[in-house]
Amino acid sequence: MDFAQQQRNPSRHFTAIGIVVVMHLLLGYALVSGLARKVVEVIKQPIETKIIEEVKTPPPPPENLPPPPKTVPPPPSFVPPPEVVVQAPPQNAPTITTTQVRPADQPVRIGPPPAPPAPPAPPARVAPMLNFNACEKPEYTTAARRAEASGTVVVIYTMEIDGRITEASVEKSSGPTREHKQLDRATLEAVRACKGRPGMVDGKPERLSGRVEYVWKLVD
Repeated sequence: MDFAQQQRNPSRHFTAIGIVVVMHLLLGYALVSGLARKVVEVIKQPIETKIIEEVKTPPPPPENLPPPPKTVPPPPSFVPPPEVVVQAPPQNAPTITTTQVRPADQPVRIGPPPAPPAPPAPPARVAPMLNFNACEKPEYTTAARRAEASGTVVVIYTMEIDGRITEASVEKSSGPTREHKQLDRATLEAVRACKGRPGMVDGKPERLSGRVEYVWKLVD
């Protein structure tokens, strides 16, 4: 029988078709039941490989060997002992004290206490001076001359170092009347217009105050 006749046999076609159908059914069942997925997972697992090394045992020691030589430790190095310096305690030099002994036959004399120091000397002061003989003298007013007023006027003044009078006031009036007050004012004006010799402190001119008296008296 040739190949063409085999192809015309319908029973073989049915068998092949049945095998194909059965394989498709099995494949579909495997997909539904998850068997194919397990097969895939099994295939995906890594393959572990191990290299087994051969354990080599050391050779046995040879027999009848001489024992190893014994090592002798070296002698300890010589360390000299530390030097200890002992310092002798310092000896204080002997002190010589002298005590004055008063003879028994001489009496004790107690003198007066020492005088206190003298206080410092005050600065030497020289008061300023006015000389009315060298200045213009005050004159009687008509009312004071008619009333025959007289008396002594005391004036306090302050003189600068150039001899000028900058301040003046009446310390004592010439009398109680109005005419006496006129004499007082005339005396003040004469003192302010006069110049004199300034006062001195330790030989140097200073601004000091002074006092002057002027006597009013009518002359016949």
